[in-house]
Amino acid sequence: MPVEDDDTLREILDADTIAVVGCSTTPGKAAHDIPKYMLDHGYDVIPVNPFADEIFGREAYDSLSDVNEDIDIVDVFRPAEEAPDIVDEVVPRDDVRAVWLQLGITHDEAGQRVEESGRLFVQDRCLKVEHGRLVD
Repeated sequence: MPVEDDDTLREILDADTIAVVGCSTTPGKAAHDIPKYMLDHGYDVIPVNPFADEIFGREAYDSLSDVNEDIDIVDVFRPAEEAPDIVDEVVPRDDVRAVWLQLGITHDEAGQRVEESGRLFVQDRCLKVEHGRLVD
């Protein structure tokens, strides 16, 4: 079951590093503005976008598999049908504590795989909204 309770959401948000799959270079898009908000609130944001060289002054990685830094949260701004492939990249990693599908994105099967791997799973919630509600 995806995380629903505020205490567990707070636990997830007590993180340092967020890899944003589908991070956008375009201001005004949620996939740009939400990671920027998280960056402005002290998180280390790692952009993952194979079509960008750099976002927020940071190297943009082609995939999660290319990220050598430790990641706490994988935040997903991609269509739901891509979630299983993203989870395929998460499962072999030892560092990821949670996978977060943004508002409007759900994939129960991918979520079940995340949970079976011992991680937390959030879907259909906005990272910025939950941060503003629970942390700020």
